[in-house]
Amino acid sequence: MFDRSKINHVPDTNAVPVEIVLADGTVGKGKLYVATSKTVADTLNSGGSFIEFEPYGGERSFIAKSQMVSVKPVGVPKASGLNARPRDADNFDPFVVLGIAPGADKEEIRRAYFALAKNYHPDRYTAVELPDEVRTYLADMARRINAAYAALDIPERKAAMRAAPIFTHGG
Repeated sequence: MFDRSKINHVPDTNAVPVEIVLADGTVGKGKLYVATSKTVADTLNSGGSFIEFEPYGGERSFIAKSQMVSVKPVGVPKASGLNARPRDADNFDPFVVLGIAPGADKEEIRRAYFALAKNYHPDRYTAVELPDEVRTYLADMARRINAAYAALDIPERKAAMRAAPIFTHGG
């Protein structure tokens, strides 16, 4: 039986972009909802008879697992060029990486950094079965986000270091 209170709000799930093929030959592209603590394989092999799927441009619904012929992850971004450091590439813009406007204040930079760091940190996805290229992408994005934050935060750290008193052992 479906719990209608949970249909519109699915806590602790990841939306995995997939292409599914049904027994009647219908191909659907969209998001498969998987519990954060489970892999796609665990979800497909679990005891439930239905799985939650949201086709792109459509409404979220439940599909009978018995009608699914195949499930293929799609749209995985390539990781090439993501290891760039501020001095390594002319196109590295820390404001673009963090998704903030140039001239953003310290608090806005901090909020953007923590939001992105939380979403892309590889440890967040340790319990999820992901292809190696996705794990590499997450690690590269985490490094890129850290580099962007460091590039924008360095002037303030240097100013704070200059203002801090220096203590030495007197003898």
